[in-house]
Amino acid sequence: MIKNEQERVRIGQRIAELRKAVEWTDEMGIRRKGMTQQQLADRCEIRQSNLARIEGGKYATTIDTLSSICAVLGYSVEFIKNK
Repeated sequence: MIKNEQERVRIGQRIAELRKAVEWTDEMGIRRKGMTQQQLADRCEIRQSNLARIEGGKYATTIDTLSSICAVLGYSVEFIKNK
């Protein structure tokens, strides 16, 4: 696996972790914990199949899509120096 593929897998796994742990309020005002891929994809206005590929590290997404996913999950894209 080349380095870019490893990064896609790492980022995808982190998105999946955050999606499953996020706390949010649904359309009826009910507090929920965790989202399905479909729920996150709907909020990001992307296809669930694309989100599945992103989470699986199989899809090189754009910064716009990544930013949208992060925003829905309550995060922002940060650039951190590797150790």
